[in-house]
Amino acid sequence: MKVLMVCLGNICRSPMAEGILRNKVQGLGLEVVTDSAGTSEYHVGEPPDRRAIATMAGHGIDISDLRARRFTSADFQRFDQLFAMDADNLRDMLRMAPDPAAARKARSILDLVPEHPMRSVPDPYHGGEEGFEEVYRMLDQACDAFIKQIRGSN
Repeated sequence: MKVLMVCLGNICRSPMAEGILRNKVQGLGLEVVTDSAGTSEYHVGEPPDRRAIATMAGHGIDISDLRARRFTSADFQRFDQLFAMDADNLRDMLRMAPDPAAARKARSILDLVPEHPMRSVPDPYHGGEEGFEEVYRMLDQACDAFIKQIRGSN
């Protein structure tokens, strides 16, 4: 299975989500390939935000190897599941879907956690360190739910 995480700039939320999922599936015997992208081209080629790297390192996960790239319509063919961090990015992704079947692969990552009070993962870019920790907790919960879902389907 190939999974793509998508946010706006691909330097905060989506690389954190990619790193969490990549870390969780290692050693579980699950064949999951992860990647992340942004719907904008603001940070193409850049590493994740230093605060995202630090937050993830605090949880034993290294995302310093990741580099931002832009989401393209071809991603619908390359990936089995595409998770948007918020409604705006999901809308932008769906505009690029080549057909309705491809569009059905995309959804909000918090759809995996219907009991969560929020429907979008907030962008921590303009805030402080605590925002990155909040995002980590939300994405960790969503990735746990996703793993439970794919393990149940095997």
